[in-house]
Amino acid sequence: MRPHPPSASGLPHRSAPSTDALPDLSHGATVDAPLPDGLMLRTATPADIIDAARLLGDRGEPSDAGDLELIVGTEGCEGVAVVLQGDRVVSTLTLLDEVVHVDGVPVPTGQVDLVATDRDFEGRGLVRALMDWAHGRSRDTGHLLQVMVGIPYFYRQFGYEYAIPMPPWRPLVAVPPTSDGVVVRPAVLEDIPVLQALQEQAQASADVRMGHRPRCWRWLIERGGPTLWVAEDDGAVVGMSRTEGDAVGELAAPADEVLLALVAHAAEHADEKIAVQQRTGVGSALESFLGAPTEQPDWYYARVPDMASLLGHLAPALQARLRAAGLGDREHEVLLSSWRSHIRFTIGPSGFRVLGQGGAEQAPISKGGSGVPPDALASLVLGPYGAAGLEERLPDCLLGQQRDLMTALFPPRTADLHTFYLPD
Repeated sequence: MRPHPPSASGLPHRSAPSTDALPDLSHGATVDAPLPDGLMLRTATPADIIDAARLLGDRGEPSDAGDLELIVGTEGCEGVAVVLQGDRVVSTLTLLDEVVHVDGVPVPTGQVDLVATDRDFEGRGLVRALMDWAHGRSRDTGHLLQVMVGIPYFYRQFGYEYAIPMPPWRPLVAVPPTSDGVVVRPAVLEDIPVLQALQEQAQASADVRMGHRPRCWRWLIERGGPTLWVAEDDGAVVGMSRTEGDAVGELAAPADEVLLALVAHAAEHADEKIAVQQRTGVGSALESFLGAPTEQPDWYYARVPDMASLLGHLAPALQARLRAAGLGDREHEVLLSSWRSHIRFTIGPSGFRVLGQGGAEQAPISKGGSGVPPDALASLVLGPYGAAGLEERLPDCLLGQQRDLMTALFPPRTADLHTFYLPD
């Protein structure tokens, strides 16, 4: 799946149709689930993968077919769903198992990817049914969050919001000098431990981070291209980068000369001028070689399926934030309404405890609470604005008398996320 253009993902070009006739798949579908017009949705079997891969290659990039086969080769078929007309796969989706770290707390996370629908079956709500399946499986797997890269607007229909900004892409306007002692070569499987260490170091300053898991490193190396590069100095790996077409991202190199060598190597082997991902944690050595960002930065989608469960899991981070704000010496009672549901909880030295939760709470301010719209909850927890910044931007985000407490619990967060595809 690619963020641009819509046609590359095989997703509907028309507005979403009515889905009243579709079954509720939010609890997951491990057995056949009938859809209208004689279609069937179920978890993929090995026999479905070749057909699903063909569909992905037809509607997306040719490499998508091989990527699905790589994933299934190590993960099995359990994370792949298909819609069938008879034995023919007409729509497919893959759910990946990830981990997002929020202030050092690992949060089990699902990522939807490799979505495609046959042209003749667009506009029938098949992606909606597949997303219900994915969210049910994600919940059953223990995921407390979902993140993804997707085409503009489309995934808002399924409870996602643009919550986390991506690093901007800047054009390379001059090729950096190279160092005689630095050699750049394709990464191999034996490099994975040092690749992981380099990226952990580069991401260390980010409040919200998602790195590649070991099996994803393997996929990226084995998918060919190559797309992963390492820089060696005297036989030791001292830096890495990732390339996709004319884009260079995931740069990780403690030394400036290594960073410059990686970018220079990419420029030398590119068919056209390249763009470089300006990520947090990378030094300023490249500044004089880069132009201004050519486009407004894109954002990652995120979805919070159960705010109470996520906040309970993040209790150590919330307690640390209270201590940093000088509010950590006592218990605090919080009322948080999303206008169509609400949660009341305590947070303090004894941890996190739900006092009650339920349906719509339309008057949280008069009851001493705060109101945050449902399509801003992921931004509240993960985004760059924090509670105070959201209140400034959104007329239906109202912090009320809890403003100081909400600002302490939900400050602005920096982020650095790595996904299976390099967002371009």
